[in-house]
Amino acid sequence: MLQNEKTALSGRVEPAVWQSSAVICRERQNWTQNVRPQAIPLTSISTCFEMFQADLDLQPTLPQDCSIVASALSPQTWSFSLKWLPPAAYLVGGNVRDALLGRRADYLDLDFVLPEGAVQTAKAIANYYNAGFVLLDAERQIARVVFERATVDFAQQVGPSLETDLQRRDFTVNAIAYNPHSEQLLDPIHGYGDLQRRQIRMIAPENLEEDPLRLLRAYRQAAQLDFVLEPNTQTTIRQLADLLREIAPERVQSELNYLLGTAKGTPFLALAWEDGLLQHWLPSATAAGLVQIADIDRTAIAFAASCPAFSVELVGWLRDQQKTSGLGRSWLRIAKLASLMDSNLPTAEAQLWRLKYSRAEVQSVLTVLKYLPQVEALDLLLASRKNQYVFFQAVGAAFPALAVLAVARGLDQEAIAPLCSRFLTATDPIAHPSPLLTGRDLMTTLHIPAGPCIGQLLEALQVAQAEGKIGTSQEALTFAEIWIQHKK
Repeated sequence: MLQNEKTALSGRVEPAVWQSSAVICRERQNWTQNVRPQAIPLTSISTCFEMFQADLDLQPTLPQDCSIVASALSPQTWSFSLKWLPPAAYLVGGNVRDALLGRRADYLDLDFVLPEGAVQTAKAIANYYNAGFVLLDAERQIARVVFERATVDFAQQVGPSLETDLQRRDFTVNAIAYNPHSEQLLDPIHGYGDLQRRQIRMIAPENLEEDPLRLLRAYRQAAQLDFVLEPNTQTTIRQLADLLREIAPERVQSELNYLLGTAKGTPFLALAWEDGLLQHWLPSATAAGLVQIADIDRTAIAFAASCPAFSVELVGWLRDQQKTSGLGRSWLRIAKLASLMDSNLPTAEAQLWRLKYSRAEVQSVLTVLKYLPQVEALDLLLASRKNQYVFFQAVGAAFPALAVLAVARGLDQEAIAPLCSRFLTATDPIAHPSPLLTGRDLMTTLHIPAGPCIGQLLEALQVAQAEGKIGTSQEALTFAEIWIQHKK
C-alpha cells in the first residue's frame, strides 16, 4: 500500500511522493507494522510487482526483466541523454501509467512537463540529435521532438505547480508523474490506487467538460488497459454525453477506430452507445448492429482457426496504402463500421464523410453495404463463373470485409469457402484475372482502330477467360476475331 492510500485511510489526504522501486514491497510490509516507509531508490520494480500480482491481478503478466518493466522510466531506453533535461522535468501521462502496469511499447511516446523552457529544451535536443522538431502550440509552449523510434513531447507546466498541472488532467491513472533525476514518483490524486483497482476514474467533472473528447477516451482507455469505468465517472459521462458533438470529427474518429479495431474494444463501444455518446456521430447505430460487431469478432476467430491465410487478409488493408494508412485500418474494421451504418447508401456516405474517413474507407464501407445482399444470396452467385467474375470485379479488395460480415450475419462459413479460396489464389482467373491480350495487341494484330470497341472486346475476353472458354493468347485472338465478325 502506498503513502497516499494509508493517509487517506487515516483521514489525512496529502500528495504522495514515493520512489519507484522496492518501495512498493516495503510499503506493504511497513503498513502491517504501522511504520512510515522510507523512500528507496530505483532497483527492481518487477520484483515488487510480482508480490502484488496475485492480489491485484494486473494484466498483462509482468515480465521478469526490470529494464523492460520500467522501460519508459529508464533514460537508458530513451533516444536522448538525461543530461538534456532540467532537474525539475517530470515524465507524465500514459507512459508512467504503463510502466507501473508493466506494459511495454516498441515505440516510445514520452511526455514531459517542465516549469519553464519547454520549447527551448525541445529545440536543443532536436538540434543536437538532428531529430525532427515541431512547435505544436506556441501559446501554451508545447513542442515535439521526433526520433526514429520515439516521439517526445515537451509542455510548459500549467499552473503554479506540477500538482496543479496534474489536477487538470483527465483521469487519475494518467496523473502520476516521474522525475528521472530523483527517481521519484508524484501521485497527488491517488492514481496508483486506481491502477490497483483497475479502474478509470475522472479527476473532476469540469476536466471532462474542458475537453469532451475525454468522455469517449474513458471507454477507449478502459478497453486498452482491460479496466472498468468507476461508477461516478460513468454517471458523469452520461450526463455530459451531448458535449461530444462539439469535438472535431477527426478526433472522434481516432477514438472510435481503436474501439472498432480490436475485440477488446467491442464491449466498450456498446457501452459508449448505451451511455449516449454515439448518437450524434453514429446516428444509425443500433443495439442489433453492436451485437453484430461482437459476432464479427467471433467470426474472425473462427476464420483464424480454419483458414489462417484468410485471417491475415482480414487484418490487412489496401496494399498500396499499407505504409501510409496509419495504424488500425483493416478489412475487419471496415466490416464493423458497416454494421453501424444506415443501409441507405447516400445516408451512410454522408455519415462517413462527416467523420472524416478517407475516400478509400468510405468507398470500402459502401461496397460492403451494396454487395452484401449478393453474398447472402450465395446460391445465385455460385451458379455461374460469370456471376462470380462480375462480383469480384465489383468488390475487389473489400471481399474479406464482405465475407466476415456475411458469416457473422448467419451465412455458413463452409458455403462461402469456395469464394474465399478464389480470393486467396493470386492466379485465379475469376477473382484475379490476368489479361491474355492487351489493347495494343488487339489493335496491332487485328488492325482495329482505337475506340470503345477495344474496351468492350477486352471485357468480353476477360469473361470468356473466367468461364474457361479461352486459356491462351492464341485462343484469345481466335475469340476476338469471331467477336469482331459478330459485331459487323
